[in-house]
Amino acid sequence: MTAVADIPGTKQRAWFLPLFLLSYLGVAFATLSAGGVSIPLRLAVLDPANKTQWLSITTALGGIAVMAVTPPLGRLSDGSAGRFGIRRPYIVAGAVIGSAGMLFLALAPSAPAIVAGWILTQVGFASASVALNALIADQIPSRIRARVAAAFGLATTLGPLFGSVMVAALPGQEPLWFLIPVVAVTVSNAGLVLVLRDIVRTERVRLDVRTLLASYWVDPRRHPNFAWAWLCRFLVTMSMVTVATYLLYYLIDVLGMSQQEAAEKFSLALGAFLAASAATTLVAAWISDRTGRRKTIVWTSAAFTGAGLAILLVAPTFGMVLVAIVIAGMGQGAYISVDVALMTEVLPADTSAGKDLGVVALAYQLPQVLAPLMAAPLMAIGGGGPNYFAVYVAAAALSVLGALAILPVKGVR
Repeated sequence: MTAVADIPGTKQRAWFLPLFLLSYLGVAFATLSAGGVSIPLRLAVLDPANKTQWLSITTALGGIAVMAVTPPLGRLSDGSAGRFGIRRPYIVAGAVIGSAGMLFLALAPSAPAIVAGWILTQVGFASASVALNALIADQIPSRIRARVAAAFGLATTLGPLFGSVMVAALPGQEPLWFLIPVVAVTVSNAGLVLVLRDIVRTERVRLDVRTLLASYWVDPRRHPNFAWAWLCRFLVTMSMVTVATYLLYYLIDVLGMSQQEAAEKFSLALGAFLAASAATTLVAAWISDRTGRRKTIVWTSAAFTGAGLAILLVAPTFGMVLVAIVIAGMGQGAYISVDVALMTEVLPADTSAGKDLGVVALAYQLPQVLAPLMAAPLMAIGGGGPNYFAVYVAAAALSVLGALAILPVKGVR
């Protein structure tokens, strides 16, 4: 891989790109399999009567912890100095701390312990994710950025899919649900840090508390394109997080499946989502890189996702759920193929890529907190048990609003 004018990084070894993608997949596998599959099922065993409440608490507090550390870590990474580079130390430290959190989850005896373990896990892997996302701006030329972003997007789909397959293959072996991802993270990140030719700075940027607090903000008046693209990502992510968080319980409570059957069907649904997403991701990424178009694909994909969620609203059988998931997957596949590429092209400055991409990450992390908070009162509508219909109406509306938010972005086709 050679360096080009539109990135600040240097020439990388041939193995950098595949190991970079593998490292991201390892982190996605750990975080998304735990948050989307392992923890919900573990909570259903530890406290079946209050599983939805504990899941909301776990998801919300984990999301708050991630939001608290992500932009400052990005700022610290941008200004760090030392012979190990500006991103490598955060990848290593994040993988170690996140893995420690997963080990804690493997041994957690109660729902409150799950909450504590998830917070530690999220903080650790937030550090690794900050550095990995910043490497896109540091080391990936714009001519292939959409395709790399597409691979990242596929990793976020593969993460919970691998998790559901793992859980289905290892019923009743809860510790392994958390230990296997630790091995994956360790191996994949070790490979990347060994081959990465990181940016090295000899002079550390002095940072104070005020500067770190400013890490959470990018002025939308000075950078309106960034603000609109951020809002689009937030709304679309909010939509999909809302659906994904409660889909397993939807299969149990609405379609009347047992926990084991629901886990198996959930795996099948994720497989269908992945297949549909992969088909459109690869095509849309290729089209986007060849034509330079980002906005058109984002708008179309967000609207398509909303259509899939609208079908999910009235799905009376698992077969109809699969149809809805496939349509939503096609939309999400196209969206993730260009989302990261688009965000890197509206960043305020290359020198603050870590911090600014930390702010971008908030558009993904805020929904982890806000989706359960939004869903809680919607679930209570009617008083006859969880109201999944109201929750999914809100999710579909958010997707449509996300499609509209991308229209004002200028300077990107």
